[in-house]
Amino acid sequence: MAQVQMAQVQVPNSHLELVLVVAATAATTQSYLTHSRQSHPLSIVLLARSSVTTYINSVLARFHAGYFRITLSLAAQSLLLKTMIDHPEPQTTIDDGTGKGAEYPLHRLLVRVHPTIFLLMLWSLTLATLTSLSLIYFLRCVFRFELVKAEFLNRVGVNYLFTPWISWLLLLQSAPFVKPGTVPCHILWWVFVAPVVALDVKIYGQWFIKGKRFLSTVANPTSQLSVIGNLVAAWAAARLAWAESALCLFSLGMVHYLVLFVTLYQRLSGGEFLPPMLRPTFFLLFAAPSMASLAWESIASEFDTGSKMLYFLSLFLFASLLCRPMLFKRSMRKFNVAWWAYSFTLTFLALASIEYAREVKGHIPRALMFILSTLSVLVSIILTILTLLNTKMLLPSDDPVLAEMEQRLPSTR
Repeated sequence: MAQVQMAQVQVPNSHLELVLVVAATAATTQSYLTHSRQSHPLSIVLLARSSVTTYINSVLARFHAGYFRITLSLAAQSLLLKTMIDHPEPQTTIDDGTGKGAEYPLHRLLVRVHPTIFLLMLWSLTLATLTSLSLIYFLRCVFRFELVKAEFLNRVGVNYLFTPWISWLLLLQSAPFVKPGTVPCHILWWVFVAPVVALDVKIYGQWFIKGKRFLSTVANPTSQLSVIGNLVAAWAAARLAWAESALCLFSLGMVHYLVLFVTLYQRLSGGEFLPPMLRPTFFLLFAAPSMASLAWESIASEFDTGSKMLYFLSLFLFASLLCRPMLFKRSMRKFNVAWWAYSFTLTFLALASIEYAREVKGHIPRALMFILSTLSVLVSIILTILTLLNTKMLLPSDDPVLAEMEQRLPSTR
């Protein structure tokens, strides 16, 4: 029979008695808990160190940078809401034939809820979530560095290493009551952009000169996250009035986007080998040109012809994916964190549609803006609810990214 070791500690100047228990089995622990509730006001039970360590290692082993898709979506939603609040005129009214205009339903809802308070709540939730995930990934880097190395060598996992920094950059731009020209914003921009540039040098350099890791063998839809990282950094730099830095990052992202777009368009790699569970990442096809149109609009200070061309390309790619719903049928059978790819990609397209509606007056641009913005908000709400209802499925054992990374573990040790 398993033995229970117990140590009693009397707290000075108190009637509380702390009981530390190390039980050999779960059965003895449960039996002692039943007894202790009756005989002690307060009991602290320490489970066996091995079981706790096993649980922590399990979480760190299954967690990877792909989970930052959640914070990327939340940060994009915060930026969408702030955009609506800061520039309400172009998208809040529509001609009703009377000359006075009628408010959009989405704007009426924002007015009733008080948008600034709602933005502060959403931004705070995003900050808390992003901080928590960053802490978990930091622990993964410290205690399971071999898994991080295997993730970097994975053709899908390496692209998600951009998502934490993209999330922080979007969160910085959507911060309420913060002016973009302040010194803390400049410092934080450098902190968040430096890892993006470092990853660029490593990944793009591998495409050119690294043996088997040239583009045609590793390209897949998630590869566009590296491009989006550069474009978001350029967009943020332009808002900080750093024109040269913005133009540098924009050119770096767009040159590689053109090469990547041609590679994926000709199906030289990636798409046909992508696991069905990761097919929502095909939505990244229109997220990159959407972000490019926003970045160029900030650099040129207007939604000019270049921004419009990129916006029209994103609309075409979005329509092409909508016409092929069966492509995503297998990926929708069971909830997976990859579903969050639907959210932030739609939000990028909605942000671009807002800028287009401000530049081009008319019913069609405003209707596109309203439809895409509403769809983006609804998809984010649905995904949030599904995530809360399926918390036990957030760390699945059949994650395709983890399965491929495990094959590289022997070579990374």
